Amino acid sequence: MTALLAYTVFGLVTGGAYAVVAGGLVLTYSTSKVFNVGHGAIGMVMAFLYWELAENRGLPQWLALLLVVGVCAPLFGLVIERFVMRRLAGAPVGITLVAGVGVLVGLIGAAQVIWPPQARPVRPFLDQYGVHIGQSYVSGHDLVTLACAVLVAGGLYVLLNRTRTGLAMRACVDAPELAALYGTRPHRLSALSWAIGSALAALGGILLTPVVQLDYVTMTLLVITAYTAALVGRLRSLPWTFVGALGLGLVQSYAVAYLPSSPFWIAFRAAIPALLLFVVLLAMPQSPLRIGGVRGQRGVAVPNALTTGVGAALFLGVAVVLALLVDSVVAGQLALGLVFGIVLLSMVLLTGYGGVVSLGQFTFVGVGAVTVARLGGSPWTLVVGALVSAAIGAVIALTALRVSGLYLALATLGFAQLMDKLVLQSPIAFGVRGSLQVPRLFESAAAQLVLAAVVFALVGAAVLAIRRGRLGRRMIAVKDSSAACATLGLNVRWIRVWVFSLSAAIAGLAGGLFAQLRETVAASDFQLFNNLPLLLFAVIAGVTSVSGALLGGVLLMLLPVLQSGFPAFAGAAVVLLGVAAAGLARDPNGLMSWVFRAWSWRRA
Repeated sequence: MTALLAYTVFGLVTGGAYAVVAGGLVLTYSTSKVFNVGHGAIGMVMAFLYWELAENRGLPQWLALLLVVGVCAPLFGLVIERFVMRRLAGAPVGITLVAGVGVLVGLIGAAQVIWPPQARPVRPFLDQYGVHIGQSYVSGHDLVTLACAVLVAGGLYVLLNRTRTGLAMRACVDAPELAALYGTRPHRLSALSWAIGSALAALGGILLTPVVQLDYVTMTLLVITAYTAALVGRLRSLPWTFVGALGLGLVQSYAVAYLPSSPFWIAFRAAIPALLLFVVLLAMPQSPLRIGGVRGQRGVAVPNALTTGVGAALFLGVAVVLALLVDSVVAGQLALGLVFGIVLLSMVLLTGYGGVVSLGQFTFVGVGAVTVARLGGSPWTLVVGALVSAAIGAVIALTALRVSGLYLALATLGFAQLMDKLVLQSPIAFGVRGSLQVPRLFESAAAQLVLAAVVFALVGAAVLAIRRGRLGRRMIAVKDSSAACATLGLNVRWIRVWVFSLSAAIAGLAGGLFAQLRETVAASDFQLFNNLPLLLFAVIAGVTSVSGALLGGVLLMLLPVLQSGFPAFAGAAVVLLGVAAAGLARDPNGLMSWVFRAWSWRRA
């Protein structure tokens, strides 16, 4: 009984910290209809800033907390709202998600530049105080966390439901022009909500720091737990969000107490937030079809079959010439860039044509790589890896048929973390050593480059053929207006299953090529965080064209090369990547659209 009480208290304390973070998410979404994927990154940066002031500079804890939560975090929220989110008012969910991912990646890079990796212990609040409940001890930090959770939940509820400011915030979301006629200032209210949301992210990050310690990626992705709590309240209800956060904290605490200590169950405990996220999404009512005006987004021109064949032949010719001229190291790097380009081709099909934002596409690359590594390096294993990935993609699409838009993107994120914790990071995939050897199809790096070029050309031609065909036209139509397509008799959800399966097959094929090119693949190659730069490079280069996938693959290959050659550039490169993605979020045609426009202007 004593142990149960102790773990219950620990779960309530952890859930209270989750409730603070989730409350900020609900506030920003309910007042701006923008889901801030970078919410956890804001909390991470502000937790580092708190360490800088309280531990490194010697300020009193209360003063450092006041400066960070009351001054720095709200100012940062104002900056994000003014220069990033305000430009995305009324934008589709996919665009706002990409901008949020850009903010997330950029903040991680900034934190790495300002605070290089090292151990940074943080003292808990009121560590010299505490109370005994039975035989369990509740520390002063635990009491502060619970008090903050209750105050935040009550304060936000009163703000949104009992004050003129809160009612005006919600009115500006539904009809900003009409609210402005009644004297409200939508931009000012939006800035206020983002300032409060950033302050709550900072407070939650600081409260969780003594538990999880300061780490760039761990603290950033810890917000997935807050996503789950916020979705319990459907991103609207603060009481249900509070209940969901406390329940999640209790489930995690009881899992630590009563589940076995074998490797599988340890991984299962780490995957509990993602599992509950997936369960909550599936338990939601079926998403209605999007209605309203049919408004498509202008994409790049789609070449005909003859132009595609000529372009593929020229591309292969250039690849053969490069394979003959460059040394083996450069040839291997170029082959890796083409493999990444094939992965981005899967996102051209899924995101560029299908309009579905996936935050877990690199997971299918890991599935293909593990399949090829387990079965051997023959050409047939590449096909098997693609088929296995396609089957998993179809299962995910069938499972998530009830949700769409933002909820579907979060479902892919939950799936990615489940696969990361339960399969890819466990002995199931890579054995007890955590790595697998893969025989190469060709020993020569030049031959590997030619193979990657051939596969890229074939897959790129296939993607363009799909776009020109019936399925491609239906995908674009569903992307523009799912309600109109349903009215015409199209099965919108089965089209999405086809798109998911085909894109997963392409990603799995790229994973098989990645495995045999690297010769050794490990669990660290397919971590959850690797999905986010993939989406950003796709958007920056152009997620609606094959040439954009080629450019994005080369840029993705060059990033670690530049970071290894110029270590000081490592964090700055990630910052620039995030800024570029946030800036180009409104233009899914990316950098390649500038090239196409310049070529059209020259011809004109």
